[in-house]
Order: sequence, then C-alpha cells, then structure tokens
Amino acid sequence: MVIIILLRILLLIAFAFLIYTAYKFFIDPKRKLDAAQERKEFYFYDDPENTKKNFLITYRGMLFEGEKYLGATEDSFEVLTINVSAQRPELLKGLERNDIYFLEEEILIRYPFSKIEWKYPLNRLNVLRLKDEDEHE
Repeated sequence: MVIIILLRILLLIAFAFLIYTAYKFFIDPKRKLDAAQERKEFYFYDDPENTKKNFLITYRGMLFEGEKYLGATEDSFEVLTINVSAQRPELLKGLERNDIYFLEEEILIRYPFSKIEWKYPLNRLNVLRLKDEDEHE
C-alpha cells in the first residue's frame, strides 16, 4: 500500500517536471531567435539590464550581433556606442540600405542615446550612402 502511494507521488513529480521543462523550452528567447532565423523573420534577443552582454538580431535569415558600450550622458550612464557585425557575412547577399535603416531604427528604439557603428562589410553600404547623399546635394 505504501509503495503504491510512493509510486504515485513519484509519477506526479515526474509529470510536473516534464510540464515545467516543456514550459521553459517554449519560452526560451534563444529558441525563439533560432526559430525566427529559420523563418527569416525579425527578432531582437537582448538583456537590456546587462550592458556587458551583446544582443543578437535576426533579420531575413541573417544574424547580427551588437556589442554595447556604456558611457555617461548628462544625467546618467547609458549605452552610447553599439558596434554591429554580421555573424556570417557570406549570407548578406540581397541586403539593402533600407534593411540597414530598419535595423538602426529597431536598435535606436531600445537604445536611444547610442551611436551605431557598422563593422565590415556592413559599413560599405553606409559609405555608399554617404557618397550618394554628397552627389545629390
């Protein structure tokens, strides 16, 4: 009789653990990032409270990493500089200037005081943008 009760309790604990594990799996932001990258959707993976931890962005199947650097404003310490690089530059084929603008807007929504610096080869689109703006003036 006691053994049956213990087995039922163990079975109940195992079932609760299984539900908890499934719940943690489905709410994991890293899994959501991977799923968004496979579906070629936009997803911003970040821990805004941790300025030492880089953020990741997936957009159109491409993965970008942003390095955050803290600095002082007049009132507080904020993320003032962000260096963005592509994780796999060979996948950048088809990326346009408007895509860079979209990514900049999304970053600035989260870090309004920051100056965004694009690392090679992403910075080549910005150089071309500046040349085009100079020609139109």
